[in-house]
Amino acid sequence: MTAEREASLDALFDSIDAKDVNGFLDFLTENASFRFGSSPAVRGHQAIAETVGAFFDSLAGLSHRLTAMATRGDTLFCEGETTYTRKDGREVVVPFADVFEYEGDKIAEYKIYADVSALYAE
Repeated sequence: MTAEREASLDALFDSIDAKDVNGFLDFLTENASFRFGSSPAVRGHQAIAETVGAFFDSLAGLSHRLTAMATRGDTLFCEGETTYTRKDGREVVVPFADVFEYEGDKIAEYKIYADVSALYAE
C-alpha cells in the first residue's frame, strides 16, 4: 500500500467520524458505487450523499478503529471496529471489513461488510 493511500484512508475515516458528508464525497469518484452491508448499492455523489447523510443523521456519533490493511493492485482492504453512539447515548461496537476499489487517487467502489442490526435493536 502506498503511503498516500494509507494517509488518505485515515483522512477518509476522519471525515466519516465527523459526519462530514461533503468531506466523505471528496474521496469518491463522481460516479462511485457505495454499498453498506446488505443494502443495495447506490451510485453517484447525490445518491451517496442522501444515503450517507440519512445514516449520519440517525446517530449521535461514531468513531472507527482500524486494525488491519492490505492492498492488491488498485484494491485496498481494511478491517476494524466502529463505535456507534446512538441518539439515546448507548454505544454499540461493530466489527467491519471494507473493500475500496480505486481509480487513480479516488475510490470508485466502496463496499462495507458489517452487521449493524445491534445498532437499531431495542
